[in-house]
Amino acid sequence: MHSASRGRLDFPPPIVDFDGHPSSLNLTSPNRFMFSMVRSFGWVVPALAVVACGWMVPGALTPVVLGRAVDSGVVGGDPWATVGWTAALLALIAFGVASGILFHTFAVREWLLTIYGTQRRAARKAAQLGHVLNRRLPTGEVLSVTSSDIDTFGNAIERLGSAIAAAISFIVATILMLTISPTLGLVVLVATPLILAASLPLLRPLGRAQRHERAEISTLTSQATDIVAGLRILRGVGGEATFAANYECQSQKVRRLGVRLGTWQAVIEATSIALSGLLLTALVYLGTRQLLDGALTVGQLIAFFGYAVFLINPVRMIFEFAQRWVQALVSAARAIALFRPDVPWVDGGAPVGPRPRLVDDASGVAVEPGQLLGVVSADPDESAALADRLGCYLPVPEPVDEPDLTDLKGRALRQAKRRQRAIRAEREAADDRLGREPWGVSADGVDYRDLSLASLRERVVVVDPGSTLFAGTLQDAVDPWGTHTREQAEAALIAASAEDIYDGLPGGWQGIIEEKGRGLSGGQRQRLVLARALLLDPEVLILVEPTSAVDAHTEARIAARLAEHRRGRTTVVVTASPLLLHRCDEVALLVDGRLRARGPHGELRAHDDYRAIIARGMEDDDE
Repeated sequence: MHSASRGRLDFPPPIVDFDGHPSSLNLTSPNRFMFSMVRSFGWVVPALAVVACGWMVPGALTPVVLGRAVDSGVVGGDPWATVGWTAALLALIAFGVASGILFHTFAVREWLLTIYGTQRRAARKAAQLGHVLNRRLPTGEVLSVTSSDIDTFGNAIERLGSAIAAAISFIVATILMLTISPTLGLVVLVATPLILAASLPLLRPLGRAQRHERAEISTLTSQATDIVAGLRILRGVGGEATFAANYECQSQKVRRLGVRLGTWQAVIEATSIALSGLLLTALVYLGTRQLLDGALTVGQLIAFFGYAVFLINPVRMIFEFAQRWVQALVSAARAIALFRPDVPWVDGGAPVGPRPRLVDDASGVAVEPGQLLGVVSADPDESAALADRLGCYLPVPEPVDEPDLTDLKGRALRQAKRRQRAIRAEREAADDRLGREPWGVSADGVDYRDLSLASLRERVVVVDPGSTLFAGTLQDAVDPWGTHTREQAEAALIAASAEDIYDGLPGGWQGIIEEKGRGLSGGQRQRLVLARALLLDPEVLILVEPTSAVDAHTEARIAARLAEHRRGRTTVVVTASPLLLHRCDEVALLVDGRLRARGPHGELRAHDDYRAIIARGMEDDDE
């Protein structure tokens, strides 16, 4: 019974997109995306339109009821008719108020479905794409889709329900006007489409201004994210002023585009008010003439005045819907760019066996089971690339700047758009090619392409300097899965030489770690990340420069404890630190990306290339 009732709930929205299922949203065009989002809400949007009709249609009936009350009760001198029509008017008002409350209730529900549905889809897509996400879209773009764009979607869909109700109430009002005066009713029927048609050309520059502003907001968000993430480094190198100036320049650009967008919105709003005012003036004039000619009664003239005022509201709401929909289409195009990319890997399905032997064809490095292997290279990018290949991560692409579409028009804008599409298509094609061709790394003789990616991620774990900490307790930072005992967590903390963090943090295991480890030194953050990886205890652990931010004494302790803690487990350490390399069973020396020599640290010290590399690692690096 509980599961059946649970299945009828629409909040939180059940999202299965990208989790082995195709997207429930139509990603072929922005319009289809928006309508598929409307359909994904089920009964909520139709209910929103129905209660919106209950909110607005009484307004279309009010003028005729008021006119009847004047003609029958006031002019006709019938008090009971006055009471009856007054009661009918009060009933219409009460019904409209109740429907208005329901309308706002359903509108809030629709907004919540839009917000959480979009955020959950984005979260699932980010989890599905993993590190490929940043290759496909800037960070600011992803953040904009899950922040400002969801407001745009919610606003547009809410206005859709209002626009449907506005159109129905407009039709009801027009029919009632035709029954009273065919001439005035025809004026409304002819003038309203002309009013809408006169404003349609203004929607194109509005959409262009919205696209430009949306693109620059994404860039501004990316800059803010980069500055916050690198604030400690910027302060260290004195780069705060430079980046602040860049951010100020970009924010001023966004401000100018916002003013331009606001100008077009004001023009459209003013146009709708002006044209609606002209219609009101025409109706008042024609109604007064018909009253003087005896074609209308006093009550009917009052009804027409009421209709003239009432019709401004539906026309305005239809205009607002058009504006919001145009803005939503711009945001939908950006959301499609996030939701459309496919995972570049073909999941071969074969599980990775325990204690796998890994072989990298590009470098010739073999990772033997149970061995602590050090990797040294004169070019840090080559050793980092080896770690990416062993972990089945796509390499970092060369940065390619997309063209700036701001202030472009005509042929230049079309060419820039074609260039932008070509860059994105080339990037996706490169990812797909890398992910679907033989990977060049094998586990027990089976190429990564033929293996189950989930099984590979479980067996092989890569920890690089980009690994981060999330806000929470120290226990959450070390054991985010909550599946290990306290003794196991303490052993990992000691192996990473991070017990001082526990001692110095108020609350011990329940002490609070701020987002990204703010308040901790670089070395402390690095050691907590290492403790987290050691607690996970994967079959193969690949550590990229795990001690780059600690001093020599701490590094020596980590080297000794790491070797003991991982004894019998496969571990690869990418580093130039002699303290770590001394503890390795073997060290692989890479020259120009290929294996040049391999052996214990003591033997390789006779090699000129090896000796030159580790000499750079002899410098102490204080925390």
